[in-house]
Amino acid sequence: MSASGPFVVAVPSKGRLQENANAFFARAGLDVVQGRGARDYRGTLSGLAGVEIAFLSASEITSQLAAGTVHMGITGEDLVRETIPAADSKIVLLTPLGFGFANVVVAVPEAWIDVRNMADLEDVAAAYRARRGERMRVATKYVNLTRHYFAQNGVTDYRIVESLGATEGAPAAGQAELIVDITTTGATLKANALKVLDDGVMLRSEANLVASLQADWSDGHKATARAILSRIAAEEDARTSREVRALVPSDHAQLAAEAGTAFGARALFGTDGTGPLSLICATQQTAPLADWLIAKGAEHVSVGRLSYIFSARNTLYEQLIARVG
Repeated sequence: MSASGPFVVAVPSKGRLQENANAFFARAGLDVVQGRGARDYRGTLSGLAGVEIAFLSASEITSQLAAGTVHMGITGEDLVRETIPAADSKIVLLTPLGFGFANVVVAVPEAWIDVRNMADLEDVAAAYRARRGERMRVATKYVNLTRHYFAQNGVTDYRIVESLGATEGAPAAGQAELIVDITTTGATLKANALKVLDDGVMLRSEANLVASLQADWSDGHKATARAILSRIAAEEDARTSREVRALVPSDHAQLAAEAGTAFGARALFGTDGTGPLSLICATQQTAPLADWLIAKGAEHVSVGRLSYIFSARNTLYEQLIARVG
């Protein structure tokens, strides 16, 4: 990709993931515009020139991030870890997005009442091979994750059967003894008489905003990334924070410093003692901070929601630049 080319952001091309991805950008004031409608596989990001949206399947997003043909993409961590060798050298997970939750798990038949963890599984696998002269079969689409996790836990007497269909049905069909699969509620596993091992959660995955370290990061592309990440960070900070305002009789600067230590609060304005003191704190700290301010002499404390909190320091952008230079 040339330095004069567009800044490309890949988003899921259909279904709930696309809806959630569009909503994520919209919250940051960046509406995804799909050109000529749902059949158009290229779009734009309103309000930002030079940005091209590529609507791709989840697997295509991860492969193009690895190849550097897109700058950023929205995809699940499970696909990143499974399909990109040495993923951390090729991509950076910028921020989890709060949707697309799923766990990659090791599940065995419920009838295996004595198998509760990976150590038990290794014992069963060794006994299975001694008795039958062959390795126990594990059905999965997550070949690389399975090999890595089993090796970490000392499980060696097994062989992988790559699953092309409904993995959870493999043990009942006689195609495998156990499975490694993705699950959200566990209901499908239970319906197939399978249970997750106590230490069998290999990866807790969700959708992430991912940047490619292989893409062209010209100064122009870095500036575009900064603009996008600034808006995303501002919305995320505002959504998880509240503004707490109060008229207090004591030294505002000192009070703000104490609030920072005790509640992780940040001063927005008012530390010079003119007008009310305005603090920003995490949502769960709102009530404790308000009680504390009243104890410090405030008659009333107001709490408000914020749309965006733009800051001179952008930790998402810093995270990216630390990797791309």
